[in-house]
Amino acid sequence: MLVSNMAIYLDNAATTFPKPEPVYLAVEHALRRVGVGPGRGSYRQGIEANRLVFEARERLATFFGIGNSSRLIFTHSATESLNLAITGLLRAGDHVITTAMEHNSLARPLHAAAGRGVEVSRVGCSKEGLVAPAELVACLRPNTRLVALAHCSNVTGSIQPIAEISRLVRASGALLLVDAAQSAGVIPIDVKELGIDLLAVPGHKGLFGPPGTGLLYIAEGIELTPLLVGGTGGFSGDPGQPTALPERYESGTLNTPGIAGLAAGVSFIQTIGIDRIRRHEEALVAQLLEGLQGVPGVLLHGPAVSAERGALLSFTVADVDPARIGFALDHDHEISVRVGLHCAPDAHRTIGTYPGGTIRVSPGWFTTPAEIDAFLQALGTILKR
Repeated sequence: MLVSNMAIYLDNAATTFPKPEPVYLAVEHALRRVGVGPGRGSYRQGIEANRLVFEARERLATFFGIGNSSRLIFTHSATESLNLAITGLLRAGDHVITTAMEHNSLARPLHAAAGRGVEVSRVGCSKEGLVAPAELVACLRPNTRLVALAHCSNVTGSIQPIAEISRLVRASGALLLVDAAQSAGVIPIDVKELGIDLLAVPGHKGLFGPPGTGLLYIAEGIELTPLLVGGTGGFSGDPGQPTALPERYESGTLNTPGIAGLAAGVSFIQTIGIDRIRRHEEALVAQLLEGLQGVPGVLLHGPAVSAERGALLSFTVADVDPARIGFALDHDHEISVRVGLHCAPDAHRTIGTYPGGTIRVSPGWFTTPAEIDAFLQALGTILKR
């Protein structure tokens, strides 16, 4: 039974929906009133585009504790950010350490790097999806260039101890790349405090931005080979790609409306308070944990305590295909959840849910306790059939 005439959306780990109203307004303003990309003209609209993108870059840099905003590169997704970091940094003979819980957006670029002569070590994780920092350290070698892992699993919600991992990695001289797809906007991130060298972030998840937005933070002293070269709006007389940041990594026309919406999303978080958002989503996950624990046949995956998770939960039901449950929730109850492997097959091998996958429920800021109750009631109805 629905709590309103609206469908219930519980797939915020994929893309947050709905967006805060200021995000829609910012995108519309950029499309209707600006209309051009930055660096493409010295007339009023071009100057306004420059201002809009600069202010967005400054806002996001402040949000993530980045001292020099020119080292924050706009991309179209966390996937692009991860590809730029990995392809731009690693060379044949380098060694990189990752974990068995990674999303394909990180795992596949590393697989491609292995084909170019980069050595890749994958460290196993617990059934809860957590990596032991000591096991990462045990894999370090003299040629280890990078340790790359997700801050928060998109399958189990488990939050990795990034600060501890960073201390150990930094002592070895290797760099730390963090995939913040499930943590940015949900869990506070300060790149200086956490010791992060490369941070990949999507705009469309916890930051409430539109699809097609993302960013990569590149710490001082790190030089990457660009993924793309071409027009940057400046340095037009040079035959080679500019060396100045951010232009070096931002060839082509930026997604100005998307960046405007992303800045509005971050402004919304700053107004509400990330700690308040975290408490709300943590309470909803706790409500899910409590409700699902009483359902016969349900097996929960990941940490048992909501405070140790991001804003998502995965479960399976004995002898029931996750796809059947997902279809029934959508078709009969208008409730949207994610089922399957969630683009992270090794994570499912780790927790024992490969190849069928899990049912993933991910509430967000706009989710209500009544909607969680409606989901639990709907699941009970489905399982009684």
